[in-house]
Amino acid sequence: MSPSFHEMWEELRPLGRDSSSGGYRRFAWTGADTDCRAWFRAQAETRGLAYELDRNGNQWAWLGATTYRDVAPGEAVVTGSHLDSVPDGGAFDGPLGVVSSFAALDELRRRGTEFGRPLAIVNFGDEEGARFGLACVGSRLSAGVLTTEAAHRLRDGDGVTLPQAMERAGHDPEAIGPDPERLAAIGAFVELHVEQGRALDLSGDPVGIASAIWPHGRWRFDFRGEANHAGTTRLQDRRDPMLSYAATVLAAREQARLTGALATFGKISVEPNGVNAIPSLVRGWLDARAAGQDTLDAVITGIERAAADRAAHDGVDLDVVRESFTPVVEFQHALRDELGTLLGKQGERPVPVLGTGAGHDAGILSATVPTAMLFVRNPTGVSHSPAEAATEDDCVAGVTALADVLEGLACR
Repeated sequence: MSPSFHEMWEELRPLGRDSSSGGYRRFAWTGADTDCRAWFRAQAETRGLAYELDRNGNQWAWLGATTYRDVAPGEAVVTGSHLDSVPDGGAFDGPLGVVSSFAALDELRRRGTEFGRPLAIVNFGDEEGARFGLACVGSRLSAGVLTTEAAHRLRDGDGVTLPQAMERAGHDPEAIGPDPERLAAIGAFVELHVEQGRALDLSGDPVGIASAIWPHGRWRFDFRGEANHAGTTRLQDRRDPMLSYAATVLAAREQARLTGALATFGKISVEPNGVNAIPSLVRGWLDARAAGQDTLDAVITGIERAAADRAAHDGVDLDVVRESFTPVVEFQHALRDELGTLLGKQGERPVPVLGTGAGHDAGILSATVPTAMLFVRNPTGVSHSPAEAATEDDCVAGVTALADVLEGLACR
């Protein structure tokens, strides 16, 4: 007998969890990631599904096929998400979608559903980008959005390259690259995800449908000044890049406030990083998102201008590098509308359709595969934090909604 949603959740819960913070550190190609991958494979095998590991380290569990090669173009219905985390992230971001996928399959089997199309559950690798600084590595490689050469250049904070990390974990880094034939087999990909905000909590709905993903990206700001003694250098003689960085953080908040966008400096690196030393280098990473491309462009331009003006004032050199960017993703309207029809109404009104500022594997695949997303209510509105939450009732509602969708898509 297959384990229940609750049993799967309890089995997955301790993997990669930090006892001091209560958050998760499931980083790509580490021991915690290996444990999560073993969990996924065990769930597939327990259900008699054909397990497959693709060239980019993404995991697949197939019903009605043993591999994508058995599937005619556009025939497969796929669901799933990811199991990795941001540093000290919450339990639900990613894993809820994977656990719910297995639970939805179990529900369909209980209903006696007869599948007319092959069905697959997927765990995409390195979605959060916590280790190598680039989000959605597994899906980007498969979609050809990330080249093999660029992937080989990725390094973590300890200087370990992506190929080295993959090889140490037992995966062949020379195999990575585009996987167009696999993606061509997919007729629909539906990703369930905990909502990363409070729209559903405010509307009173347990489940929603995604409309679009805001354009978003990551920019690295390098402020280079002059290292010196904190206790002997006069204020007027300093070339302190920390001042330039601090002013830029405030400017980013102001630009976001004025435009209705989001701009966050959430990561910083300082050299030489001494308490009694004026820094020689302050490197900060900006995450910026907006509902429209024009707005995002205006925000980035405003932040860069403010950073350059302050750096010049402080006698500091500035370099800005765009490390990643994803344009606006409009999920396929026909598939989105079909989800709405399949789910009908929640109470007296249709299932709400809402946009999101967060990136997802579904967004990466959307350029080549019909994709859609379901959101499950998060009463805290908090994500990428141990405070991230979803009630058991809402998780069950999410499983039921996903099962209804898969039944409508895969059983016709």
